[in-house]
Amino acid sequence: MKQVVQSVRSGDLRLVEVPAPQIGPSEVLVATACSLVSAGTERAVRKLASANLVEKARTRPDLVRQVLRKARTEGVLPTVRAVRTRLDDEMPLGYSAAGTVLKVGEAVVGIRPGDRVATGGAGHASVQAVAGLLATRLPEGVSDADAAFATVGAIALHGFRLAEVGPGSRIAVIGLGLVGQLAGRLARAAGCEVIGVDVNPWAVERAEGTSVDVALVEAGDDTTAAVAEWTRGAGVDAVLVTAATRSSDPMRRAPDLARDRATLVLVGDVGLELDRRPFYEKELSFKVARSYGPGRYERSYEEWGIDFPVGQVRWTEGRNQEAFIGLLDRGRVAVDDLITHQFPFEDALAAYELLESDTPSLGIELVYSSVTPDRVTPIRLADRVPGGNGVGLIGAGAFARGVLVPALQSAGFGRMVSVASASGLSAVRLAERVGFEQVAPSAQAVIADPDVSIVVIATPHDSHATLAAAGLRAGKHVLCEKPLALTEVELDDVEEAWRSSGCRLWVDFNRRYAPAVLEARRHLSRAGSPVVITYRVNAGPIAKAHWYADRRQGGRLLGEVCHFVDTCAALAGAPPAEVVAVAGLAGEAQGGNDLALALRFDDGSLATITYASGGHSSTAKERIEILGGGHTLVIDDFRSLTVDGADAWSGSQDKGHTALVSAFARAVNQGQSDTVTEQSLASSRATLAALASVLDGRTADVEVRTP
Repeated sequence: MKQVVQSVRSGDLRLVEVPAPQIGPSEVLVATACSLVSAGTERAVRKLASANLVEKARTRPDLVRQVLRKARTEGVLPTVRAVRTRLDDEMPLGYSAAGTVLKVGEAVVGIRPGDRVATGGAGHASVQAVAGLLATRLPEGVSDADAAFATVGAIALHGFRLAEVGPGSRIAVIGLGLVGQLAGRLARAAGCEVIGVDVNPWAVERAEGTSVDVALVEAGDDTTAAVAEWTRGAGVDAVLVTAATRSSDPMRRAPDLARDRATLVLVGDVGLELDRRPFYEKELSFKVARSYGPGRYERSYEEWGIDFPVGQVRWTEGRNQEAFIGLLDRGRVAVDDLITHQFPFEDALAAYELLESDTPSLGIELVYSSVTPDRVTPIRLADRVPGGNGVGLIGAGAFARGVLVPALQSAGFGRMVSVASASGLSAVRLAERVGFEQVAPSAQAVIADPDVSIVVIATPHDSHATLAAAGLRAGKHVLCEKPLALTEVELDDVEEAWRSSGCRLWVDFNRRYAPAVLEARRHLSRAGSPVVITYRVNAGPIAKAHWYADRRQGGRLLGEVCHFVDTCAALAGAPPAEVVAVAGLAGEAQGGNDLALALRFDDGSLATITYASGGHSSTAKERIEILGGGHTLVIDDFRSLTVDGADAWSGSQDKGHTALVSAFARAVNQGQSDTVTEQSLASSRATLAALASVLDGRTADVEVRTP
């Protein structure tokens, strides 16, 4: 299948071949018939991506602050690598389309293969993976071309709902682009009188009599006087600002058109450098519409398919789409006259040339040929290169691109055979940049490839155990990102697959290979006595939408604290035997942001791990203090090691990623012992035992498995 993508670094567009997406339980797979170019949004995205780094920084100071925080806590070089990795990304464009359902996830309700649907949130692509709650079935009387407006229409409808006006109200719409014209039509359909204002005479001419009752070219005081006359001196009951500009002028103008205690709703993307006085003097209400309604940016709604009860949230984003389609079906709203240009999907780049030209346009649609997606054939990028250990990578996210792949190359894994990712786009970009021979249509295809002898897993946490076990049973060596498993049952399955496979299984518990840890262990081995370890982690807060907050991914305990458990085991030189853990009161027990663990190891060593989310960002993330054998060792954020107050090692921050992959390469090539795998399994069981302790409040024994 093909997809329109844009370079984050340069803004360059291309139509790229990618594998058809894989859908989850709450998604539907749709063959696209039409998609709508959202002129305001996509023009703004294009402009930002095409800007240089200084202009990007000025436009997004919030991202600059994130980069500076990362540099303070993790160091300059890792931050530079992360920024470069992000800039090398390509992003899909588009979010409003229509097509025919090819496949439905098992949790999707009310949609079946063969249904025509309007879709929201997916890009301009011949095949889309769409959240089931954002796919609206189409009546026979609504064409695909009209239905492609549904998501943009839902944006306009949500903005209108926030104005809280009814029949007979007078509304002003500032900005008569596509969203503004739709907002005017929706307001008129609801019995409101609408006046429209724009700086563009062509847009004003298009809107007059069809989208609004009266349309005016913005002329300052003359426009204000015209609106006053139209409302008999009262001013409008609500102003919808649907413009797209960095200027604050549209919002500054809105109070002049409004009556006392009117409502102003910002639907578009404009500047907000405002004077408080006109808002105060008229006691205006100001609302900002968040896209197309409640549910937007909510993971539970868009990813998990959990709808809001209709009695509690009447108009979600999905129900707004449905309402807009209903208005089209009943003839209350028309959109066909808003389509100014149509392009075959194969000529999508020409559509964007039009968008950036001086040629006036409103609705620009891409029209797709009928397609049956090939979900089994890989995309071949280079000829097969026989010989050597062939690497198959599953997952092509930022960590895989920025850390794992460079480490694999450094370790001598020169033959990159196959890569797969959930959306396919990140896999294509990585394959082109690194030199993978092909992009696979699925994780299973990577594992089944006879030229792949090493499977590297860098997918979301809930898939690690299944993929690792499948790779081992297929006779492949496996390098798996942590955690190895999220339940005891999963871990048992992976262990059984490993023991019966004769293959290598390594978990990316990289800190045991950090230079500071290796040097500390060398000092401790001479002491030959149990140690007491204090491990403090300043983890920092995470956004509510972060995937660590997704219970399916195991939370911060299983997802990250496992690292620190394994590091303590490496420093103690013994497996964990007993653990007790508690979580802070905030959040779910499993997904807590503040955690404290105490561990006892087989040799009598003790460790405490405190994991906190509320520390200052200038505080180093990790500090380890080890006491034993008459010595005190301190590891400061993997930048230095002191022994009894004297410097024993220092350097740039190194958490051991490259050294771990090099050791894995030696194990594969030279058949080294499986001690590290046994240790990784023990650390994984200890972390699962810590979760059990959090949940039932008791000390948990770490079960030791023997072959």
